[in-house]
Amino acid sequence: MKPYYTYLLLVSLVLLNACKKENESLQIAENENHKHWSYEGETSPEHWIEIERNSDCGGKRQSPINIIDIKTIAVDSAKTLKVSYSPETILNKVENNGHSVQFDFNEGDSINYKGETFHLKQIHFHEPSEHNINGVKYPIEIHLVHQSNSKKLSVISILCIEGEESQLFEFFESYLPIEINEFKEINKVVNLSDLFPKEQSFYSYNGSLTTPPCTEGVNWIVYKEPIIISLEEVLKLKKNMPLNNYRNEQELNERKVYYNY
Repeated sequence: MKPYYTYLLLVSLVLLNACKKENESLQIAENENHKHWSYEGETSPEHWIEIERNSDCGGKRQSPINIIDIKTIAVDSAKTLKVSYSPETILNKVENNGHSVQFDFNEGDSINYKGETFHLKQIHFHEPSEHNINGVKYPIEIHLVHQSNSKKLSVISILCIEGEESQLFEFFESYLPIEINEFKEINKVVNLSDLFPKEQSFYSYNGSLTTPPCTEGVNWIVYKEPIIISLEEVLKLKKNMPLNNYRNEQELNERKVYYNY
C-alpha cells in the first residue's frame, strides 16, 4: 500500500475511534442525567413532569382525584360493569418492582365495561390510598389493571379499611417478603371474586395511569364501599413497598365523575 493511502487509513481510524469515545461519553452523561421516577426526594411525584418529559404526567386528565359525593352525577348504570372472574384463576407470579408489590395473572379473568371486554393483567397496591373519597384517605388501595385487545385500559380501584383479617390477603402475603427487583413464580389457583365489596355501586371517570408515563384515556372504576383487612396485613404489605407510594391528588379540570348505582 502506498504511504499516502496508509496515512489516510490511519487518520480515518483515529477519527473513528475518537467519535466512538465521544458518543459513549455522551451516552453515559445522558444516562446519568436522566433520573428514574420514585416517591421521594428529587424524583417524587411533584417532579415527574420534569424528569418524564415525553410522558402525559403534565396532562389535563390525570389520576388520582378526590371524589366528592355531592359533585358526582348519579346514574342507574352499575350494570354497565360485568365482572367475569373464575374461581380457578391462575396467579402466575409476584414481583417487587421497586414501586409496589405486583401480582401477575394468566389470561382468563375479565370485565366487560360499556360493551367492551378488558382482560385482567395484574394487581398492585398503594399505601396509603391514591384516590380520596370526600377528602378521606384509606390505608390501602388495590388496583386491578385490565387491558382490551385494542390496548385500552380499565382500572378497578378497591379501597381498604382496617378491621378483621382477610383470608385472600393472607394468601397474597404468604409470598412476602420479597426484595426489590425480585420475583417468585407461583402458578396457583386463587378466587379473586372474594376481593370485591358486597355493595356493587362505584364511581367512574376518565383519567390516567398514576405512575409514569401517566398515560391518559384510562377508564377508572372506584368502588364506593371499602373492603376490610387487618392492621397486621396493612403493616406487612407496607414493609414490602416504598414509604407512601402514592401520587398526589390531581386537578379534575372540568371532568365529570359519575356515581353508578
